[in-house]
Amino acid sequence: MNYNEIKISWESPVDATVVGDVLASELGNIGFESFVEDADGLMAYIPVSAFDSTELENSFERFPIENVTFSYVTSVIKERDWNEVWEQNYFQPVRIDNECIIRAPFHPEESGFNYEILIQPKMAFGTGNHETTVMMIRSILAIDLEGKETLDMGCGTGILAILAAKKGAGRVVAIDIDEWAYNNTIEDCRLNQIADIKVVLGGAEQIAPLGKFDYIFSNINRNVLLQDIPAYFQALKPGGQLIMSGFYKEDLPLIESKCTQSGLRPITTTQHNNWVTIITMREN
Repeated sequence: MNYNEIKISWESPVDATVVGDVLASELGNIGFESFVEDADGLMAYIPVSAFDSTELENSFERFPIENVTFSYVTSVIKERDWNEVWEQNYFQPVRIDNECIIRAPFHPEESGFNYEILIQPKMAFGTGNHETTVMMIRSILAIDLEGKETLDMGCGTGILAILAAKKGAGRVVAIDIDEWAYNNTIEDCRLNQIADIKVVLGGAEQIAPLGKFDYIFSNINRNVLLQDIPAYFQALKPGGQLIMSGFYKEDLPLIESKCTQSGLRPITTTQHNNWVTIITMREN
């Protein structure tokens, strides 16, 4: 599959990191699958067949931050060139609190970490570089998953599912609606020599037949979370926890309200660079 690489730059009085984060979230809602920051702005990737320049320009026009002027250049990235693209754009190992390292096969091995996760970076979102992935990993590192049944919803590259398996989870399921992410997760499971993660292609409609879980991890975006929280509640065992990220602190009241309406009790939240992770519990 060939992908469009959209190199986006902008002029704005607002900090470039904030603009880039909001832009990635907005573009994720119209089919863009992966993002790489560079010195001049943001590179965004979408299948050639899914790209609509009118939708992109409409996203610029309705951008929620005022006084931002965008420009962009489009080029085609062939599937066979993807690893080279990542290496050229300085995909570096992600080290989290001396507990976990996430690296690609082309990075040298490093010692001193309790958990190592190998990721073959392709088009799937979730190489560990984003703040939300780091916060989710920290949340998982703090949990005793020994023997627990876990679901990684919107798994991307499979990082969270793989970490759960390495922490001794009894059953691990990973679901993603994107075929590229589905295949990437399967490949990453093999890279990490983990054979017992069940990888499923689809959305929230796939959850119910899979039974109940002690923990559900969902790092997606606000709109998908708001839509799927009731399905997550139904899939949790009493006392089970739903851990979510992928939304901004401004969206937290909406997320908390939806959780409460669905029967989930918010327990705690963490924030980093305007992004939020929330832990909730099904009590009965």
